[in-house]
Amino acid sequence: MAIPMLSSFTPLGGSLYLGWTLGANNAANVFGTAVATRILSYRNACFLCCIALIAGAILQGTAGIETLRNLTGQTMATAMIVTICAALTGTAMTYLRIPISTSQAVVGAILGIGLVKGNADYSGLTKIVACWIGTPIGSMIIAMIVYKLLGIIIDKVPMSMLTRDKILWSGLIIVGTYGSYALGANNVTNAVGVFAGLFEGLSNTHLAMIGSLAIAVGVITYSKPVMMAVGSGIMPLDAFTAFVAVFSMAATVHVFAIIGAPVSTSQGIVGAIIGIGIIKGNRAVKISKLKNIVIGWAMTPVIALVLASSAYAIFVK
Repeated sequence: MAIPMLSSFTPLGGSLYLGWTLGANNAANVFGTAVATRILSYRNACFLCCIALIAGAILQGTAGIETLRNLTGQTMATAMIVTICAALTGTAMTYLRIPISTSQAVVGAILGIGLVKGNADYSGLTKIVACWIGTPIGSMIIAMIVYKLLGIIIDKVPMSMLTRDKILWSGLIIVGTYGSYALGANNVTNAVGVFAGLFEGLSNTHLAMIGSLAIAVGVITYSKPVMMAVGSGIMPLDAFTAFVAVFSMAATVHVFAIIGAPVSTSQGIVGAIIGIGIIKGNRAVKISKLKNIVIGWAMTPVIALVLASSAYAIFVK
């Protein structure tokens, strides 16, 4: 599919920056465990992640883009402010090695502009917040169920420890690729959704293609620090628990992608790891690390809101 010439689409620079930030921050949630446990090299993880997320964005990313388009009407100026301010927020959190929700940053920036303009629309906010809350909880529940069921199956099938680990390692690569697909399908909306309908001749599919490429560049260039923080920072994971965590996150995010609700892979993976920690009944979860992540989630929309409202008041109003 041919993409229209982008020379007239320079405002998409903010979107490309946000896509880069998303890739740098969120790749950790799908392959962080595999890389941290040395099941997969960082280079191979990046390759698989990029291919799968581009496929997910193109094949199933348009539903979320349409949802965000219907949720809020943007001008070219406000769309640029939203993407740039959300990206700045994400960059800061990535530097601090804190996995964040890009959708929270985008929504926070949108609300910030709405507050300054005096036309903030809170009608869809309840649904969005419900999805933010539902993502870690849903992933946590799925992880607890999968942990129990898969544990029963493994215990009943006779195999050596080496064979068991090889199967789980292969499975972790598969679910990491699936998680990357879900990442592209769900999160490409955050990078390009605010520009939907603003460019003549640029369809939602074109936007998904552009956004996915920007995300892929972020994965390749700067995803390792957060990847290691998520992969081993919250709780030590072996092949079994890593498989359960990534699968649970991927399934949760994919469901939200199908219904067109952009959510956070970071909230999904953290929820899954917490679920595993609960069911194991130990103190393996690093509370201090988890506290920093939760604080990062809470601060993300606030920071983006302040940046966007300030930028609109200074440069547009």
